[in-house]
Amino acid sequence: MITYEDFTKLELRVGKVLAAEAHPNADKLLVLKVDIGEKQVQLVAGIKASYSPEQLIGKTVVVLANLEPRALRGVESQGMVLAATDVNGIRVATIDGEMTAGSIVK
Repeated sequence: MITYEDFTKLELRVGKVLAAEAHPNADKLLVLKVDIGEKQVQLVAGIKASYSPEQLIGKTVVVLANLEPRALRGVESQGMVLAATDVNGIRVATIDGEMTAGSIVK
């Protein structure tokens, strides 16, 4: 269990996927360029088995924006796109309708 105070440390933002491509050094990873309002970030996500890069461009997604940057197979990821996994595979958490990039998810 985490406290409410711990939860408030997470900066969840609405992001708009501007670009997506296969990771140059990994079979299961995609590299995304995402607008999160005040800036654009690069995210590396293990979602290639469920999505082609073209399927993600233009999607409105939920991003953990204040995760410490980390290199994944030599490519820096500056946050995390939220997704769910079940027996049917991985599905990225998307937002239906028009929502401004950078909006805070509560």
